Amino acid sequence: MNYLERNFMKRRYYLSILPLAGILFGMWYIHIAASDVIYSDYIRLVNSYLPDVWNPEKFFVPDVLTRIPVNYLSRIINVAFFGFNTMFDRVLGVLALGLSGFVLGKYCRLRTVGAVWFTILMALMFSLNKWEMLINGSGWAHFLAFAGFYYHYLVMDRLWTGDEKPGDRKLLVILPFAITILTAGPYCAVYSVVVMMAYGFMAILDYRKTKRLEKTYLLYALCTLAALLLYMWSNSLTVEDHAAAAEVGLFTQLAQTPGFFVRFILISFSSMVVGIEEAIAAFKGNIVPFAILGFLVIAAYLYALYLNFRYRLYEKSMVPLILIVSGGLNHVLILLSRWIFLVDDYGASSRYALQFQAGIFGIILTFALCRNEMVMKKMVRGKYRLFSAAVVSFCLLFLAGNAYTTYHELKKAPNRKETFEIRAQMALNFEEMTDEELWAGFEYRTTRPESGAQVREALTILKDNGWGVFRPNK
Repeated sequence: MNYLERNFMKRRYYLSILPLAGILFGMWYIHIAASDVIYSDYIRLVNSYLPDVWNPEKFFVPDVLTRIPVNYLSRIINVAFFGFNTMFDRVLGVLALGLSGFVLGKYCRLRTVGAVWFTILMALMFSLNKWEMLINGSGWAHFLAFAGFYYHYLVMDRLWTGDEKPGDRKLLVILPFAITILTAGPYCAVYSVVVMMAYGFMAILDYRKTKRLEKTYLLYALCTLAALLLYMWSNSLTVEDHAAAAEVGLFTQLAQTPGFFVRFILISFSSMVVGIEEAIAAFKGNIVPFAILGFLVIAAYLYALYLNFRYRLYEKSMVPLILIVSGGLNHVLILLSRWIFLVDDYGASSRYALQFQAGIFGIILTFALCRNEMVMKKMVRGKYRLFSAAVVSFCLLFLAGNAYTTYHELKKAPNRKETFEIRAQMALNFEEMTDEELWAGFEYRTTRPESGAQVREALTILKDNGWGVFRPNK
């Protein structure tokens, strides 16, 4: 055991304490920023699945595999024990985010990632740049999905580096199906592609070393592909309803407004430093700061990729590279799926921070592993100083921007809670309100004229059953 490992083993308690502290912070935030009332996506969910949450006809629908089946169980528990309380979903989201922290803690313990690096990871993980996902409890399963992704990457890494544990090979067969079908929903696209790419890369590297094709990599890749194809088949049975602004195809739009796509991608990358609301307020509509931050984040991606291949870090751990590719592909996916709204900063929405932050985690872990390599191999002082300067600069950029975002989100929290309380009062008096007032007050984002009636229908279901704001003890 080298001195880095000995030092690490003495102080590894922080690997559990920091994620736990993050969970407590998340719980406090949802307490001061939200209250129990349905809005937005909950309108559709109430109308689709309540009041009879036990009804098998609502589960065994043609596109059941795209409905994130774990939500059926959570709704049953929520209705049976909590009278359909939206705070229950928010708590699940915070716990699932904390689970990601514990999984990364397991990885950092395995790879001797020190306290400073893990503290940076946790500061970014529990940053309030993802406030929208935390407050909108209907998306709690997305947090669980990413914890599943990180765990899958960890198990793959153990197999790759010879740190395999009993049962890991069975897990690599089961995990793609469990994660893709039960929890991931549309997030499975990048996850599945990245996992299959990683297995392919592992097979190539292994073949170059042993001159023998390792067929188990093919088996695990096929399991991932099979799970993805099941999801795609189920998804083909759904009916999409997007009110897009674009009137032409992607390539036509690209030819007509190439600058829009450049702005879109730069602003989406910049969101990993500063939240879009804070950035708009600070930059006052000036695109230059967005562009500078976006280029800096892209530079961090490229530098981390360079370090991975220059020092062959992937031979010691594949996880940082997987995370970097995952983050980059998520930016591409959001661009390809959301350009149709023709809004420059659409890709910087808080709801996408969960997807993008994987790449930032990969960058930080690359810095940590590379630093360990340089220390152990006693790199030339000049090279180490240059590396340290770049790493410190990037880390301070991410930390300062996320701290700024978190600070401002905490200041906004009372106003957000006040909005929920106003909405709760509206819900109690919904029968006296017009459909237009309900539509506007509950943020049900659809252009269909029956939107207000759907809000009324959802509130009627809750009132008839004494759930949500209509609970007797509310």
